[in-house]
Amino acid sequence: MVTLAIWTRVLPWKQVAKLFRCAWGTVASAVDEAVAYGLVQRDLRELTHIGIDEISRKRGHVYVTNVYDLKSKRLVWSGEERTQETLEAFFEFLGPEKTAALQGICCDMWQPYIDVIKAQAPQAVLVFDKFHIVRHLMEAVDQVRRDEIREKGPAHKALMVKTRFIWLKNPWNLTEGQTFRLGELERLNLKINRAYLLKELFRHFWDYTYAGWARRYLKRWFWWATHSRIEPMRDFAWMVRRHEDDILNYFRMPIDNGTVEGLNNKAKLVIHKAYGFRTAKNYIRNLYHCLGNLPLPQTVHTFV
Repeated sequence: MVTLAIWTRVLPWKQVAKLFRCAWGTVASAVDEAVAYGLVQRDLRELTHIGIDEISRKRGHVYVTNVYDLKSKRLVWSGEERTQETLEAFFEFLGPEKTAALQGICCDMWQPYIDVIKAQAPQAVLVFDKFHIVRHLMEAVDQVRRDEIREKGPAHKALMVKTRFIWLKNPWNLTEGQTFRLGELERLNLKINRAYLLKELFRHFWDYTYAGWARRYLKRWFWWATHSRIEPMRDFAWMVRRHEDDILNYFRMPIDNGTVEGLNNKAKLVIHKAYGFRTAKNYIRNLYHCLGNLPLPQTVHTFV
């Protein structure tokens, strides 16, 4: 059974069943046993910094919420849906003692997450993931582009063909042709160009070492954005202002969900590799098996 479980970490369950000439249910049972053993045997005593994020399990906004150990880069817990109750179930699983040991928690700016974390682990430093913040900023910039195309009509739409990534890319990632096109568009005094400049100015916020200096810069950037007369940029600026203290926690505890993004990409491969799971239970079981770094029972034979 352990051999079957080991193979399912690299091959789809159906293919493992075919390879070993057994039923799919036998493979599922092998994984079930391996995961049950691993969850009991794993050591969570060193769990101090976690990242929380959700991943789409299938179309139609069907999610699972994943909690990762940011230090050991492994999946700690996975639960169905993306709700306040889901995250409460994680802290119930973790228990008061291990929850009290948490020093840093990184997540996005979703209010139900925030409410649960501050209620369950008030001693932990809550850090908003910088990649989620930048994603919100990119969405605001792209909204400016779309709004301006709609306002100015077909002629402007023709002018802006194939420019979306020019405004969203980092300047050093632009191709030679994109750099030339950007230079041409910058002369036209468009709203999207002003939004692009605000996006680039916000980048400098992450360069600071100390929270005090970062706060001063953020205050200046907030003034520029709110006086830009560009609604999506104003909305983003006010969102940042509402969560300013927790955003500035990044400079006190520089953790982010870069590890989480990488593990989420692996989680997506799990479902693609298996051609999809019909139930959340099977999907979560395989996430633990492939991403949890769980210990496996000793096999009879070892190879050296």
